[in-house]
Parts: sequence; C-alpha cells; structure tokens
Amino acid sequence: MTAPPAALVNRNKKHFLGIPAPLGYVAGVGRGATGFTTRSDIGPARDANDVSDDRHAPPNKRKKKEEEEDDDEDLNDSNYDEFSGYGGSLFSKDPYDKDDEEADMIYEEIDKRMDEKRKEYREKRLKEELERYRQERPKIQQQFSDLKRGLVSVTEDEWRNVPEVGDARNRKARNPRAERFTPLPDSVLTRNLGGESTTAIDPSNGLMSAIPGTATQGMLTPTGDLDLRKMGQARNNLMNVKLNQVSDSVEGQTVVDPKGYLTDLQSMIPSYGGDINDIKKARLLLKSVRETNPNHPPAWIASARLEEVTGKIQAARNLIMKGCEENPQSEDLWLEAARLQPPDTAKGVIAQAVRYIPTSVRIWIRAADLESEVKAKRRVYRKALEHIPNSVRLWKAAVELEDPEDARILLSRAVECCPTSVDLWLALARLETYENARKVLNKARENIPTDRQIWVTAAKLEEANGNNHMVEKIIDRAITSLTANGVEINREHWFKEAIEAEKGGSVHTCQVLIKAIMGQGVEEEDRKHTWMEDAESCASQGAFECARAIYSQALVTFPSKKSIWLRAAYFEKNHGTRESLESLLQRAVAHCPKSEVLWLMGAKSKWMAGDVPAARGILSLAFQANPNSEEIWLAAVKLESENSEYERARRLLAKARASAPTPRVMMKSAKLEWCLDNLELALKLLDEAIKVFPDYAKLWMMKGQIEEQQNKTDKAWETYNTAIKKCPHSVPLWLMLSGLEEKRKQLTKARSVLEKARLKNPSNPRLWLEAVRVEFRAGMRDIANTLMAKALQECPNAGILWAEAIFLEPRPQRKTKSVDALKRCEHDPNVLLAVSKLFWCEHKIQKTRDWFNRTVKIEPDLGDSWAYFYKFELLNGTEETQEDVKKRCIAAEPRHGEHWCKISKDIRHWRLTTEFILALVAKDLPIPI
Repeated sequence: MTAPPAALVNRNKKHFLGIPAPLGYVAGVGRGATGFTTRSDIGPARDANDVSDDRHAPPNKRKKKEEEEDDDEDLNDSNYDEFSGYGGSLFSKDPYDKDDEEADMIYEEIDKRMDEKRKEYREKRLKEELERYRQERPKIQQQFSDLKRGLVSVTEDEWRNVPEVGDARNRKARNPRAERFTPLPDSVLTRNLGGESTTAIDPSNGLMSAIPGTATQGMLTPTGDLDLRKMGQARNNLMNVKLNQVSDSVEGQTVVDPKGYLTDLQSMIPSYGGDINDIKKARLLLKSVRETNPNHPPAWIASARLEEVTGKIQAARNLIMKGCEENPQSEDLWLEAARLQPPDTAKGVIAQAVRYIPTSVRIWIRAADLESEVKAKRRVYRKALEHIPNSVRLWKAAVELEDPEDARILLSRAVECCPTSVDLWLALARLETYENARKVLNKARENIPTDRQIWVTAAKLEEANGNNHMVEKIIDRAITSLTANGVEINREHWFKEAIEAEKGGSVHTCQVLIKAIMGQGVEEEDRKHTWMEDAESCASQGAFECARAIYSQALVTFPSKKSIWLRAAYFEKNHGTRESLESLLQRAVAHCPKSEVLWLMGAKSKWMAGDVPAARGILSLAFQANPNSEEIWLAAVKLESENSEYERARRLLAKARASAPTPRVMMKSAKLEWCLDNLELALKLLDEAIKVFPDYAKLWMMKGQIEEQQNKTDKAWETYNTAIKKCPHSVPLWLMLSGLEEKRKQLTKARSVLEKARLKNPSNPRLWLEAVRVEFRAGMRDIANTLMAKALQECPNAGILWAEAIFLEPRPQRKTKSVDALKRCEHDPNVLLAVSKLFWCEHKIQKTRDWFNRTVKIEPDLGDSWAYFYKFELLNGTEETQEDVKKRCIAAEPRHGEHWCKISKDIRHWRLTTEFILALVAKDLPIPI
C-alpha cells in the first residue's frame, strides 16, 4: 500500500487545534458576546487570615460542625494546660446531679465576678486590636469606599456616556433603550402634502372628518409644527359632544350632569387606603369560596362588602344580586342587597325577597322601614301579619304606629294570635278600662300561669283604683300559684319588681311585695344580717320605700334588737322626715327603754326643731328608764346650758355629782363654771375631782389651762409636771408641758420634755411631729429634717408626719415626696389634704377641688379638711360651691383637726355652731405656698 498524499491529511485537520490562543483573544466576540469577570477570577472578598463567618451556613450543618469541633478540642493536646488540665469537659457523659449544678453556679458566679473586674480594660483593648487589624487588612468594600462616594458627583449625561464593556459594534443591539427611528410611510406623506384640509372635530356627530376651507397646518403635516392649542380645543369639543349625547335619554330625563361630571368621577375614586395586593388576595380567596360553594351566603356578603369598601359599589350590587339568585332563601343576602341598593331600587329588591321568603320577619320590617309615610308602613305591617300572624315583634311594631283605639283593637287580635306573649297582654291591659283590664289580666294568667309580671300588674291596677286591700291577696295568690306551677321564687327578681313598682308610684304594692318576699329562701339565723344588707342595697338604689318596708318588717320580727332600731333611725334621719324619725324613736324607746342613744336621738330631734319642753320631757322619761345614766345627765345639762338655763344646768350637775360622780360629770361641772368665767370655782371643783380621780388627764389639762389663762405660769408648770407623773401616757399633757416650756423661752427643756415623752410613749407620731416643729420654729431647719427622717423611720405609716414632710421639702421635691406619702398612706386624710394643698400651690383648680372632695369623703370628721376646702372655694369658687361645702360640713359635724380644735376648744367659742366655727377656722388658715 502506498501512503496518502500530504494534501489529503492536512485538508481535514483544523489549523488552530493544539495552538495557544493569541494575546487578547475573547471567545465569541465576533458574534456579539462579551467577556465577564467572576469572583473566582479576583479571589475571595476576605483575606485568608480573616475570622471565618458561618452565619449563612444551614443550622443543622453549623450545629453539627460545632459539636465535632467541641469533641475534637476536648481531648486535644493543644487544649491541654499543665496547670488547669484539659479545657473541655472530661465527664460530659456522666450524670448531672444537684451537686454539679451547685458547683457550676458557684464557678459561674466567680467567673462573672472576675470578668467584671477587667471588663472595661478588656473591651478597650479588643476594640483597639480590631481597629488596627482593619487598618492593616481593609475589606474590598472599604478600599473602594472613597470611589463610591465620588460617584455622587457624576451627572446623568456622564452615566449615559459610560462605554459598554466589549465590542462597540454590537452596542446598539445590546442597548434596548437606545433611540430608534421608524420612517413614515409614503401613503401618509402623500395624503397630507396638499395642505388644503386639516383634521378637525365635527360638533354634529363627534367624528374626525376633513372640513374643506380650513387650510391650517395639521399635526400630521410633515412641515408643520405641533400646535398644542389646537389639540386642546379639539379635546374640549370632543368632550362636549360626548356629554351632550348622553345628557338626555329618550324620555328626556337627565342622565348625566355635564357640570357635575368631574365631581361624580371624583366621588367614584376608591377611598380604601390599604394595600392593593391585599385586596387582590381577598378577591381571589372569596372568588374561590363562591365557586367552590355557591350556596354559602356569607361568601357572597363578604365579597360584596369588599367591593363596597374599595369603592366599587356597582360591582358590589352585581355580586350580591347574583348571590340572591343562587340563594333565594337566604334572608341575610336579601337584606344586604337592599342595604347596598338606592332607596327606590331597594324597594324592588325587598319585594322580590318577600316573594321568595314570605315568612321572614326581618325582611318585612326592612320593607316597612323603607317606606317614608306612616300609612304605607301600616299597610306593610298588616300584609306581613297576614303571612306571619304569630310574630310578636311584628305585632309590637304594628301597634306602635296606631292610635290608642286602633292599637287596642290590634292588641285584642294580637293576644289571640300570640297568647304566650306577656308584653302584648300587659299592653292591652293598659289600654283597657278598669273592668276590662281585670278580665284581660285574668285571661293572661290562664294562658301564662308561670309569669310574675301579670300578677304584679294586677296588684298595681288594684292600687291605682284604690283597692289596697286586694293588693295583699293578689301577691299572696301569686306566690302560691307560681310555686304550684313549679316556678322558682327568686328574691332578686322580686326585689327588682318592688323597686320598679316604687319608681312607678305604686308604693303600697312595693311594700306588700317586700313583706311577702323578704323571708323567702333565707335561713332563720341569717335573717337579720340578710335583711340589713337588703335595706342598704335598696337605699343605695334610691328605693327608700322598699328600704323602709324592710326595716319595718325586720322590727316586727325583732322588736327588741337595738341595732335594727338604730339603723332604722339613722335611715329616717338621712332620708325621711322629722315626723317619721320621731314616730320611729317613740316606738323604739318603748321596745328598748335601756338604750340611751335612742332617747338622746329623740331629745335632740325635738331640740333641733325648737321644741325644748318636749326635749326635756323625753330626757325626764329617759331618767326614769335609766337612773344615774351619765349620758342622759350630760345631755340634760347641755340642753339647759345651750338654752341659757345656767341655774338649771348647775342644779342638774350638782345632782349628778351626788348620785353619779363620774370623771366626766366632774369635768363638765368645772367646764360650765369656766365657760361662765367663774375661774376660782372651776379650780375648786377641779381640785376636788383630782383628789378622787387623779389619773383622769383631762382634769389636769383643764386646771393647767385655767392657770395659764390667769397668767400663773409657774403654777401651770407645776400642774403639768405633777400630771405627767400621774398620767405618763397622756400625749396631750406632754405636748402642753412642751408648749409651756417653749413659751418660757426654755427651748432645751422643751426638747428634753419631748424626748422623755417619746421614751414613755414610743412610736407616737404626734410627739415626733411636735419635736420637728419645735426645731423648725427655732430656725433649725437641718435638725428638723433630720428629726423628720428619724420619725418616718420609727412611724413609717403615720399620715400626719408624711403630710408635714411634704411641705418641709423645697418646692421642686414636694411632688416626689407626695408620691412616696401616697404609697405609704394611700387613704390617710392628712396626706390627701397635703396633696390637695400641693395642687392648690400649683394653681390647678379642678384637681385641687377633686382632691379636697376625696379628702372630706374619706374622713368627714376631720375639720381641717373642711376649713381648707371652704377657704379654697371662697377664693376660687362660686357662691353655689361655697354653700355646698358649708352644708356638707354642717351635716358632717366634724370634731377633730389641729386648726379646728384650736377654735372649737377655745372657751370663748363654747356656744358657737359648726357654721361659725368653719368660718373662723377658714379665716385664720394660711394660704399654702
């Protein structure tokens, strides 16, 4: 065989195979491909020595990797230290018991403690190392950050002129946004070269046509410019033509208002402000529900409401009507359709609904509501009652539209159709005469033997016609009949009926109801407690006759219970008349003659009414029932002394001292002489009393005060010193001795007296308060603050101390102190009064008034709060508010309070009433600053 020629071999072999590519060669560049650079060409963004970042690794893989590293490092030689051993846990597979847990906690606490010592230094060093590391090995982002900031100054034209990467020959093919020019067809050019006509709007038909004679350059003329003014005129002409075409229908009724066309368009803009994507999702979901189950009315309703919310009311109407076609027996769909339609169309919708569901009460009521005239409403209701004669709701609605006579006729038919409706029977009874009403109620009882309202209405009917004797019979029969028919006698429901009867003016019925029902379901041993709670509940609801009836029946059951008589007496005092109170008290003292309080209440009532002889008569009867009673003796003395019968009062006191020589009788005897300015006789009586009752502190106090009044300071000092030995636990005596020392300019002795008093009477806030005030009056503010701090430590819940501490603080710190005081003593009247004064200082009028009201409500016996409240209203209130505070104070009759007692206990004001004392105290009070 001969070898093939060399030409044949070289013809099939590619000349570039096995030859390296020339310099700068890019594969595919001839057909428009461009080269690109990947991350593999430039290397990773982080340096090889950077800390690895596994944040984006899968969780399972990352967790597995951590576990493997932990296992490898536990027993690795690199993890071994000759002092501390292996760094890992060698006993991780062993059980973990309580001792291990406790040891770990201890080591953890030690580590935390050691870590806190060098934490600041370690964090600072770590931050410096990190900054140094970043400076030495910056990231690629950081290297190009200055160039990125420079891109801000690049203009839009420069961005457009940035050259594309790759071959410039294919740039236009790769840039779809480049400008493209399409040549105009020759036919268009030849049609418009003449310039003899132009495109314009023909107003008659609104079509584009060539109007001869208007040789104006048009938009499509190659040589003409774009005339925007002509375009605007053409657009306006087209709009007018369209509006004129649709403005009138065939019948000549206006369909579109040309002037308000844009306004109507504006009203059609959806007002929904949510995300459009949410609406689309909701539409898809609801469409799926409708297609899956077209017989599900809520899906149609939800779809319609979605369209309504987004402003597509017509779409909503179409949807709901389609739903009605699919579910003609759904009253909810028909009602929703009527709601979405305009009033005129809604009537047609409801009429269609009635044809499908003639027994739907709601649809008939909606049909009546759509009518504007009463006559039409009546017609609808009567048509409805033909289809649904047993609907109570329809009967009630129909009756409400009728006159009384027609209503009576309708109700007579209604009770035949609905014999079990109590309301219809009662309404008919109200419209009938007395005789017919009785017959109606009797029929109602026959048809509904288990309802109490019919019986109660019958009782009210008899009372209204003067047959009170029938009321008790009816109520007794009611309870018997209802019990026989298996009805549970619920006390709460019957009490509500009684309260309603009282509010309706049927007092006798309410009293009979209370009498019949109050004993039902109450255990014999719980009767008194339960009845008192019932009476208070009725009184709080304003049902005073019900409460009075409960007290009356309770007193019949427990005639000798003094507590019930007292409760009833206080009730009559607050809510009754003077005559009813006196009548009750007369019966009370007849059943409880040994109760001094009842006798005294009766005497005081007569005295307040101005009948002094009757008051004396009551007290004389009280003497006979309670001989040698201290309270009655002193009440008789007060009655005589207040009415200027001083000789009678002296004789009474002399008899009392002879028959019942108690310390109070002796004190009142001396006080009467003191008030009448017979100081020597008063001192003589006090000396006699002190010999008999040396441990009665008030006798010593009166003696010392009289001696101070006589300017016998030394004698008063001796009296007080003797007194504190006899009565070491009387705080007022210590305070009077301290005050006397302060008057004598003996500040050190005053401090000493108070220190001794605190030793004898520890944790007494009044002694601490006086010690603070002594220092404050002496100008020792720092010592006063120190003493106050000690006082609050010893008496942390003393309201008088916290109230004083608030105003010892500088103005900026007072509010904070008041918050602390309220936390400690939330319901203390002294703290509440201090907070009220604090708001007064800040001129917060309404807040001050609210806090004063809270103070006097929580403790009406504190006279200082009433006086401050009254002074506040004098300066900031009206005459009505001032009178209101005064009346409330007189009713409360306060007896305590530092400023109040200074005036009320002054011997010169011994006959002043509460009203005058209030005015005097308010006048002397300083305005808080």
